[in-house]
Amino acid sequence: MTTTLTKRAATGALIGLALGDALGFPTEFNDVPSILAKCGPWREMRLPTPAIVTDDTQMTLALARGLRTATDRGVLRPEEMVEPVRQEFIAWNRSPENNRAPGNTCLRACELLERPHLPWQEASQIGSKGCGANMRVAPLGLVPGLSDEQRAGAAQLQAALTHGHPTALAASDLTAHAVRLLAQGTEPTGLVGLLRSYALENRSHYHERWLGDLWTRSQDPTPEHFITRGWDECLESLERLQRALRSPSPETDPCLATGAGWIAEEALATGLLCFLLFVDEPLTALRRAACTSGDSDSIACLAGAFAGAHLGSEVWPRDWADRIEYQGELVTLGALWDA
Repeated sequence: MTTTLTKRAATGALIGLALGDALGFPTEFNDVPSILAKCGPWREMRLPTPAIVTDDTQMTLALARGLRTATDRGVLRPEEMVEPVRQEFIAWNRSPENNRAPGNTCLRACELLERPHLPWQEASQIGSKGCGANMRVAPLGLVPGLSDEQRAGAAQLQAALTHGHPTALAASDLTAHAVRLLAQGTEPTGLVGLLRSYALENRSHYHERWLGDLWTRSQDPTPEHFITRGWDECLESLERLQRALRSPSPETDPCLATGAGWIAEEALATGLLCFLLFVDEPLTALRRAACTSGDSDSIACLAGAFAGAHLGSEVWPRDWADRIEYQGELVTLGALWDA
């Protein structure tokens, strides 16, 4: 088993996420024939020049900065995490670099997060389970020293700051857990089974310490009913993923098997599918994810995070990794967590 320290899983995951994001940026909103016409054979897709990322990587970095501030102050707790992450999300929303077709849910929630005296639960978009919740959650699979409760609660909290739907919370928790397992050396062949077991174990557990009374904004009679809805939708997506892996079809658009990825549970499943189809060929996994009819940049950034967590930083070609936008900050954060 390769250790996190020797393979530099955090650096690998962050660089992989950004590379997938940049590869999928030009192909988002295109169908597969249009992508092939524009980019040529999908297995030969090249990293664009310049290698510009989207809001997926920008928000990942915003979350990472907020987590770094919170953990520098001591034990990660909800009350210490909310404010620095909220401020980073507000700063991202205000930034002139926030011009990469960000999602409306994130924009609306960040505007509300800026209102003084408004509880963050009131800013959360309770009806949205968009993939913006879990496209950015990888840092919580990489920060060392967290308990299972801290990692799960924080993953759900960061999602809930913008996307309050229970499926957004559960998918973010599962995504962070997948990154963590791969960084620790879990064999990919057993990954989906472990994620399914994790979902079943947590199916009715509402993290009240981290989420407060968020559930009361929904129509659910109890917090347990609220969160169970989210885990059940994630379990359905994991079942679709398992079916796709039983009869893999690498040349077929992965979105046809596990969904287009605009919503959180589909982004997780389709990102995992692209990674698991090409476990030992990470660039092929990124290219497959970028050549999809759905939310290509988010699918590819998740595939890149999984591949980088599994294989480490050295797997990415130097001429790709050195060109990626925000490369300095990605490497600095990765080195911090790998140490």
